[in-house]
Amino acid sequence: MAIAMVSWYLGVDAGGSHCRARLIDQSGLVIGTGHAGPANMRIGAAAVRAVFDDVIDQALESAGLAASARADIAAGVGIAGLSRPGSAEALRAIDFGLARIAFATDAAIANLGAHRGRDGATLILGTGSIAQLRVGGTDFAIGGYGFPISDEGSGAALGLSAMRHALRALDGRTTRTPLALAIAARFGHAIPQAIAWMDRATPADYAALAPIVIQYAQAEDPIARSIVEDAAGHVERFIETIFERGAPACAILGGLAPHLRPWLRARTVAKLSEPLGDALDGALFLAGFALPEVTRE
Repeated sequence: MAIAMVSWYLGVDAGGSHCRARLIDQSGLVIGTGHAGPANMRIGAAAVRAVFDDVIDQALESAGLAASARADIAAGVGIAGLSRPGSAEALRAIDFGLARIAFATDAAIANLGAHRGRDGATLILGTGSIAQLRVGGTDFAIGGYGFPISDEGSGAALGLSAMRHALRALDGRTTRTPLALAIAARFGHAIPQAIAWMDRATPADYAALAPIVIQYAQAEDPIARSIVEDAAGHVERFIETIFERGAPACAILGGLAPHLRPWLRARTVAKLSEPLGDALDGALFLAGFALPEVTRE
């Protein structure tokens, strides 16, 4: 359908913990929103469709629009796990009843939003880690291959290091620092209980230990400090690589970012830029909406 026939734009940010939608009119005014649970491709295309339909319906309802308005909406969707084999094809085969729909990874829309569609990069530090770049209008990623082989500097990586330290402390191979005791206490100071937890632990479970590591690092626990300093080193190298690859600006995003930023060198922090928008702004840009120009101070 021709762009001129589109009346509204919809941005969707679909991640491992939640799915958000923002509906705007042609002037950029937000007229509707939606929110639902996880919608990454690990749950399967059929389940993702159900979540998408839910947030689209919510956005239409909050905007006071009928279900038939879908046919006049251009959508941009950022979704976690899109790079999994067959995922993009499965989504493109679904008819959502929209005028048109474009898909990208959740990291890609976060980067588009942070730089308002212009060249730049974001380093996302949350449960996992990934750098997303746009250089010369070309989008590509660095890292983000999945836990435990990748995701350096992430919450899951901090939690994994803390578990390793706690287990070594429990069997006497290293000092029982306050961090080790705090982690071990979660398992009754019993190795079998820790192993049983690890047998079913997800990256998010490991990442839930990251605040404990940060807390004890700030309290000068030597092992916690070494774990956080190692994570900061990975973040430093990510940022160096981002600029080596030609990105003109870099922002760091994600729940762990504000906690690791104080551990970075001053010269690294000086290179960072604040994001100009969020992931839903990026999704709307992907949908074809021209984001208003914003300049950095």
